[in-house]
Amino acid sequence: MSAATARRPVFDDKEDVNFDHFQILRAIGKGSFGKVCIVQKRDTEKMYAMKYMNKQQCIERDEVRNVFRELEILQEIEHVFLVNLWYSFQDEEDMFMVVDLLLGGDLRYHLQQNVQFSEDTVRLYICEMALALDYLRSQHIIHRDVKPDNILLDEQGHAHLTDFNIATIIKDGERATALAGTKPYMAPEIFQSFVSGGSGYSFEVDWWSVGVLAYELLRGWRPYDIHSSNAVESLVQLFSTASVQYVPTWSKEMVGLLRKVSPSRRRKAAGPAVVGLHSPHPAHSPSSLRLFAIWR
Repeated sequence: MSAATARRPVFDDKEDVNFDHFQILRAIGKGSFGKVCIVQKRDTEKMYAMKYMNKQQCIERDEVRNVFRELEILQEIEHVFLVNLWYSFQDEEDMFMVVDLLLGGDLRYHLQQNVQFSEDTVRLYICEMALALDYLRSQHIIHRDVKPDNILLDEQGHAHLTDFNIATIIKDGERATALAGTKPYMAPEIFQSFVSGGSGYSFEVDWWSVGVLAYELLRGWRPYDIHSSNAVESLVQLFSTASVQYVPTWSKEMVGLLRKVSPSRRRKAAGPAVVGLHSPHPAHSPSSLRLFAIWR
């Protein structure tokens, strides 16, 4: 994808590309506001995923701001381990997003199928998410919803982060304060900031989510028994008292990485640890290997 393509206007009534430029092949899912289909662009024959978002449903659920925030973020970013936006347009009823087509399923699906993830596979996913998050940090973006549901696999088994619906952009020196995310994957400082009105949080919250994700992939359940119904105040108490159990067969490097729980230690430890954990996979292209090599 070229930089020019990635930075096209979010919606432009004069844009040449519209619904008629695509052939709908089949539906592959249903989202909160509409369906997702595999499409083929008629002139290039390239395959994409097209997301439909019903305007009226967005208005009724007060999600218009989030939808436009996601579109505005996606049209400014591009990375090999993100699900990238190619085109966006609208008609009277729906808004459309045309994005990378990834047919390997999301990690939540694979967990529900009781897939036994090897430590090597989890290392690969951590490394790929590390590169994606490092790029997002360079763009001043906190994702705030890293979880198995939002990580899609391509046909070669590589991980790609999607869903920027609750992402936020912060300027240098700023910190976020809103209570946003999916509770089982949210970092302690998000809850603490909400309860006590502290100094807020920054990019490190996404690293906490990656740690929870890695633990869940390795063990089949999350390190903390947290549900969406839990009161925020109870979660602040839980993090100060609960202990996490690590499986004896996990490598020292993996356990060491997962133990880096404080915000200041998460990202400092992640760079060298991830590089040390990663071993080249034969499916990686030379460009992908260079991306792994530059992680710092």
